Amino acid sequence: MRPTPLAIMAIAAAMFAEPALAISRYNSAALTCDQVRQRVINEGAVILRYPSIRVKGMTLYDRYVTRNAMCDPHEYAERAYVPTRDADRCPVLSCQPFDPEPYRFGKPIIRF
Repeated sequence: MRPTPLAIMAIAAAMFAEPALAISRYNSAALTCDQVRQRVINEGAVILRYPSIRVKGMTLYDRYVTRNAMCDPHEYAERAYVPTRDADRCPVLSCQPFDPEPYRFGKPIIRF
């Protein structure tokens, strides 16, 4: 039996999509701000976990990125802050919903 072009394309797509599913997870409270920022830069996107300030024993987490291109099409990269070992507010970027109505010229660009 000979593989069809559709089957070949499906297998190729699965092979290329698989690495995109892997994303590193780090505890930001165990790292310095420079280490957190460097890991985000090196990997493009990471998940950072950290303890909640308001609710004792609760762990918060989110996906942090280097630029708009790492977000879904309906999102953009917005400034966010995470606690680290050496700083209460380490600047990073997280994907937020994008409403194109107020922005006539596209998504806002915020530098990492």
